[in-house]
Amino acid sequence: MQEYDYEFAQFLYYTPGYIEKEGQLWPVRAGRSIAKPHYKVGPKRIECYSLHFVHEGIVRFEFDDGKWIDLRRGDLFCLFPGRTYHYRQVPSENPLRLSWLALNGNRVKPLLELSGLTPGKPFLKTVPPAVWDSAERVIQALSDGERWTPATAMKLQTSICGLFSDFISDSALHDAVEPSGWIHECMDFMELHATEGITVQQVAAFAGVHRSYFTSVFTGQVGMTPQRYIQKIRMEKAERLLKETGATVTEIAMSLGYPNLYAFTRAFSVYHKVSPVAFRAAGSE
Repeated sequence: MQEYDYEFAQFLYYTPGYIEKEGQLWPVRAGRSIAKPHYKVGPKRIECYSLHFVHEGIVRFEFDDGKWIDLRRGDLFCLFPGRTYHYRQVPSENPLRLSWLALNGNRVKPLLELSGLTPGKPFLKTVPPAVWDSAERVIQALSDGERWTPATAMKLQTSICGLFSDFISDSALHDAVEPSGWIHECMDFMELHATEGITVQQVAAFAGVHRSYFTSVFTGQVGMTPQRYIQKIRMEKAERLLKETGATVTEIAMSLGYPNLYAFTRAFSVYHKVSPVAFRAAGSE
């Protein structure tokens, strides 16, 4: 570690390549530090997401225009891009010792939300040891200074995915009462574009995550698959059009993004157990 005004620190930097950018998840920098007595950082803003792990001592983390919390060994905090933060050492028996890992890419924000980290609550208390071990493996890989090839870059990205996998427990997904923010954004996206024939892959791309991962999380939080949810939106719109308008069944089929009358009639009949014509007739009685 090198000596600086407020700390002894090791700074590690990484330049992402094509593979990481295609994966929409990559490290930017990492490091470790031991604070001097008057250690403080901020006010500052950053352009990426930075996880800070507290190994020893106490840090007072200030965020969101005046909120603050004291964090100790086993806790962590996260800096979100474009927001102002302060943090400083609080006197204790041991000097403040931190490690950090800064990440970027479209997948980071939804993964952090699944981990319980948001701009409104950018900290976690008593983080499981598996998370620390995974973070340390990533930081150590950056510290080793090996020559980064496509193969080693993929291994590094796998380690970062492993870190988030340790963050996100199955119980956290299934016990959620309300879908998380990024899932709500996907639901809004689906509501807006369901009649344009969007696919689950397109919604996953909008969220910035892999399709299988998106399907698993969405199903766990919403209680149905994304494909079923898109179908539900189209069928509810079909009901309204059949009940409230004089549009022909063919017009309704085309308006909802179906390629032809047959495809719509079959989908509607399977979903409602009655044909569109019979559904409209029953509603007019």
